[in-house]
Amino acid sequence: MRVQLGQGGVRGTTRDGVHAFHGIPYAAGPTGAARFAAPAPPPTWAGDLDATRPGPTAPQPDSRHPDVDFSSLSGPGWVKGRDYLTVQVHTPDPGAGRLPVMVFLHGGAFTSGSGSAPGYDGTRFAHHGVVLVTLNYRLGISGYVAVRDAPPNRGLLDQLAALHWVRDNVAAFGGDPDNVTVFGESAGGMSVAALLAAAPRGLFRRAVAQSGAGSSALTRAQAVAVAREVGAVLGTEPAARALAALPDEALVAALEPLALRRPVPAPDPLLGLSPLSLVIDGEQLTDQPTGMVAAGAAADVDVMVGHNREELNFYTVALGLSVPEEALPALLAPLHPEPERLLAAYRASGRGDLFPAVGTDIVFAHPTWTLAEAHAPHPGGTWRYEFTWRSPAYGGRLGACHGLELPFVFDTVGRVDHGSFGIPDDDEVRELARRTHDAWVRFATDGDPGWPRYTHEHPVVQHIGPEWTRTEHADGPERRMWDGVRTART
Repeated sequence: MRVQLGQGGVRGTTRDGVHAFHGIPYAAGPTGAARFAAPAPPPTWAGDLDATRPGPTAPQPDSRHPDVDFSSLSGPGWVKGRDYLTVQVHTPDPGAGRLPVMVFLHGGAFTSGSGSAPGYDGTRFAHHGVVLVTLNYRLGISGYVAVRDAPPNRGLLDQLAALHWVRDNVAAFGGDPDNVTVFGESAGGMSVAALLAAAPRGLFRRAVAQSGAGSSALTRAQAVAVAREVGAVLGTEPAARALAALPDEALVAALEPLALRRPVPAPDPLLGLSPLSLVIDGEQLTDQPTGMVAAGAAADVDVMVGHNREELNFYTVALGLSVPEEALPALLAPLHPEPERLLAAYRASGRGDLFPAVGTDIVFAHPTWTLAEAHAPHPGGTWRYEFTWRSPAYGGRLGACHGLELPFVFDTVGRVDHGSFGIPDDDEVRELARRTHDAWVRFATDGDPGWPRYTHEHPVVQHIGPEWTRTEHADGPERRMWDGVRTART
């Protein structure tokens, strides 16, 4: 299958009625000093670009773990090559015209991942009449460390460049540039919240933030502290010119010692995994994204937000992250004025081990709720969900962990090996995947996922699991104790 773009011809593959195009540049390859510059316009070429197989990925550390396998979502790791600011497109028919478009932003703590991971295969979206676009963006030090003489939030600038590329080119793949939904998970969900705050009006009509909201951007002071530690680890000045003189391998190798130095002391239990995040820079982000949404940014955009019931189990059960119960009061003291009373409420909730329950709420559930609350008064609709299906892996302890909803959203259960997620390929699970996927397709198509809007008067939460139920005021008393308490990194 061949598609003609302004950049040149693109030749992809056709399989099972779906046309796939891989590795199409949406910006110039960031090499040398360009790694710390705003994204430049994409290249052009004579003839046809071979888009039949995935291309390079952003420089990143090896995220493989000897005892677990989440590669269906983490992707192939660092596939070296200059031109990695690319998109992948799956479409049912380039000649169809006006099909809804979905643009997915992968997670990975702003340090790893790619849009070409097998779990992000767009076949099922294309089967249901959607043009699915996934993308790579700059990661790590080149993407998210604010250094002198370089624009901050360079990974976010890449995502904006990709959305501009989609607006200008998706019609060639049968998509409607006026009906674009941006969605992302984890760091990708945080990116969606930032795009709600920072993107020019008209780049997208709808947005879905999955397990990542808008309360975790670094302040300028925190960003300076991170940059200072980057310079210390690398033995150089934390400025664009000095860092641009170093190879990508050195920048990637610095990430592990940077995390160990904990340059931003904060009670976020995941901060030790990656101290990198978006930055309140006074330009794209003048406040936390949730604050900007509350003030009216993206007021006309339809927004769906959600989290998984046991997010932190991914880290505690699968990856072995732990905090002793006796250490929790000190960990929580900077966040909550009454940590002992807070922990008593969690003990009474019956949610099991305290650290994963509290961590799920601090990092995921409460920021999701605040983003929904911030957007609800505005004209664009607001929807909220909680993913509740529990994986049987690790003797059932993995539960409804971080990332588990993605095989259901992409409807890849039984089609992709999801390794340590332990998802059985049976009729019940396939039906839940079909129903979850259908909700995302419906939302992208006409703005209705199939359940009522979330409003201040009727705070409806759809529970996505075997029962497929919905409730109002779904947050228990222990979670409500975070109301009015700032859980962002401040």
